[in-house]
Amino acid sequence: MYRLLIVDDEPEIRQGLRLKMDMDGLGIALAGEASNGMEALSLLENGDIEIVLTDMNMPLMGGVRFMEVCRERYPNVRVIVITGYEDFQYARAALRFQASEYLLKPVARDELNSVLKNVTAELNREREKAELEAKTQWELSQYYREMKEQFILRLVRWESGPESVVTDRARKFGLGGWEERRVRFMTLGLKVRDILHGTDRAPDQFLLPLEMISREKADNAAGTCECFRDGHYPGLIHVVTTESVEWLFSFGDHLRSEVKRMLDFELDFGIGQPVTGFKAWKDGYLSSLVAWNYTDSRLPAESLPQSTDKTAISADEIKVIERYLAKGEYAAFEQAVRPILQQAFTGPVASRVKIIFQLYLALESAASDLLVTIESAEQLWIRPELAYSLDSVDKAYSFLAGIARNIVRQREEGAEAADVNLIESVRRYIDDHYATDLNLSDMAARFNYHPSYFSELFKKRVGRTFIQYLTDVRMTQAIRLLEETQLSLWDIAELTGFSNASYFSSKFKKVYGVSPSDYRERLPEKIDSEEPKK
Repeated sequence: MYRLLIVDDEPEIRQGLRLKMDMDGLGIALAGEASNGMEALSLLENGDIEIVLTDMNMPLMGGVRFMEVCRERYPNVRVIVITGYEDFQYARAALRFQASEYLLKPVARDELNSVLKNVTAELNREREKAELEAKTQWELSQYYREMKEQFILRLVRWESGPESVVTDRARKFGLGGWEERRVRFMTLGLKVRDILHGTDRAPDQFLLPLEMISREKADNAAGTCECFRDGHYPGLIHVVTTESVEWLFSFGDHLRSEVKRMLDFELDFGIGQPVTGFKAWKDGYLSSLVAWNYTDSRLPAESLPQSTDKTAISADEIKVIERYLAKGEYAAFEQAVRPILQQAFTGPVASRVKIIFQLYLALESAASDLLVTIESAEQLWIRPELAYSLDSVDKAYSFLAGIARNIVRQREEGAEAADVNLIESVRRYIDDHYATDLNLSDMAARFNYHPSYFSELFKKRVGRTFIQYLTDVRMTQAIRLLEETQLSLWDIAELTGFSNASYFSSKFKKVYGVSPSDYRERLPEKIDSEEPKK
């Protein structure tokens, strides 16, 4: 519904215009009437008005001056000039101040409604365009946020890639300079004991509000704080920031009070040790998980790993352990894990706890990749005090080996569906990481298969080769960005995983038969098929 103002010094003329207009049919409501330009400006100032019908020859402030002021103050208002004079001066003023229409009195009903129909149609188009632009900007911001979160997750999961690539991507995602800055991680979650005992409300229903509250607070930190989720811990929210530990405590206390006020749940948060350099982010992230696990557990403070503790499992050792689990090689798992535990128990409690948590996180990661579950009784994030109670190598190994046995057992029981689960995991990984440098050999190694067998299995289950599927996923995202944004081809190429704009353009033309630029120009013509050629 658009609001319209009639401006004419003769009441009978204003009444005649009102009666001639098909307001209901045009979607117009009368906002008011004015007898001169000064009255009209007062009404415009106090009301939301989109259309003005104005006479030109009026006392106090005539149409020419009114149009001049209106154009300056309210450039989006559509002005329709109605006058009884075929005066070149008035026509020229209407053109100069970009009037939508110029009509002569007496105005016929059909002519008036036709003009108003054209004006409302133009307003409709502009409104739709504005809504589409707002929607596009929102979707692009969501897309950008998801890509940034995937990048952060790769940093904290030992998957960051070559240093030059990491530095470049960090700059693209607004994290330029974070490599040299000291950061801390914070892990947030609803109080576990309140979830397990004393409430019949499903906490999962409150995770989205918790995430929204956390993101809003992080967004207010002016580029010094990033909020992200990790699929391995669906009930937790994570934050990384360059701010001080005092700022983080204030951040956590504010969130705690907001969650209590809005959701009536208690919030726990754990703050990790400070780290510097992207390669150390995984340790900072781990320390925040450990800190959150120990929140409210009444364990001695000296049991928490400190930043000075250098004992840790290497990324290569973690990958080997995960590979043994993926292959169901339990004996090899024992040979790999027991020496690590024996070494850990020669050091302080902090080192032992850190190693146990690292091994547990490796088990969780393997279980997630294999689409199997870890029983709640075995989950350290539900029973954080358990890590401290594992005070011997045998106890620690028995706990971890029990989880490993369950993973292997579930894998073997689902042997018939193992290949299907594997390919589903691969597809999910590609869908999440298509913007990164992916290749068949690395993917085969990641999922513990020989490249040749992996290639054959993928094609058999998906119906397309690995490269075809990866290209299809990337092209689907490229189409989306071409249609919904005005990003350059360089930006689109980078956001969709192509090495450069030139290669992206040639690949796009090979798949769709037109260049990306031509595709974007021909969008209204509806290109025959938006499905990539097989």
